Amino acid sequence: MSAVVETRNLTKMFGKFKALDGVDITVNKGEVYGFIGPNGAGKSTTIRVLLGILKATAGDATIFEKDVWGDAVEIHKRVAYVPGDVNLWPNLTGGEVIDLFLKFRGADINTKRREELIHKFKLDPTKKCRTYSKGNRQKVALVAAFAADADLYILDEPTSGLDPLMEQIFQEYVFEAKKEGKSILLSSHILSEVEKLCDRVGIIREGKIIETGTLTELRHLTRTNLLVATRSPISDLNNLKGVHALKQQEDAVSFQVDTEELDSVIKHISSFGIEKLESAPPTLEDLFMRHYEGEESGDKGGAANG
Repeated sequence: MSAVVETRNLTKMFGKFKALDGVDITVNKGEVYGFIGPNGAGKSTTIRVLLGILKATAGDATIFEKDVWGDAVEIHKRVAYVPGDVNLWPNLTGGEVIDLFLKFRGADINTKRREELIHKFKLDPTKKCRTYSKGNRQKVALVAAFAADADLYILDEPTSGLDPLMEQIFQEYVFEAKKEGKSILLSSHILSEVEKLCDRVGIIREGKIIETGTLTELRHLTRTNLLVATRSPISDLNNLKGVHALKQQEDAVSFQVDTEELDSVIKHISSFGIEKLESAPPTLEDLFMRHYEGEESGDKGGAANG
């Protein structure tokens, strides 16, 4: 699989502060890559380097095998970008801004595609941008991005301000782009969205990539959620290897089990006469929170734009 986006040992200093510390990312052709991390972790800094807005202090970053800083003009002809907070010209209408963005790309405007997206995202293109809510400003950027015939979509918190129905429309267009062999770098704090859309995920923390892989690979690193009711109380559950977050419910007990210990834990509880057993697969949020809440003293949980 050919790499569309590639960074190697990407480092960015702001004075003495190291915002990026050896970041390695690969986004392949036809792949949706999820880029997640808490506020200030380095997501937006990485994206700004990829867009040629910031120059890296060290390391390499390429898009379409071209240098992101030196060849930015050429690269931008094939890239569509949606930021998490869209600022528009207040006196232009939404439709005028969409056309302006598309003309910047130097290609003919696909009017049919443009109209389809405006209709799907329920955007009124005749209103002045100063009257738009945050969600409608996002819609303008999304319509312009998906109306462009881009090979790479760089989406930084793209659904910020959208309602759940519009989020679903956004997801449909991401799947469509992927089906057409386009590549998508999606930075998002909505972990369910990342889980639904992404082929691979990279988790960034304090400027370093701390986990990367497919969701299947990452799930091996996390825990399964169990809810169990038995005929007689389960003894020694707290002392079993791999059991975490034990909570007594009214007539059952809920807990998490490390994947590698699941077999031995199930064998233990089965001897107490299982009456009910509910199992929920580990989610991306489970993995994320494991990294960001309580892994080290002083950590603070939460995933937001950064």
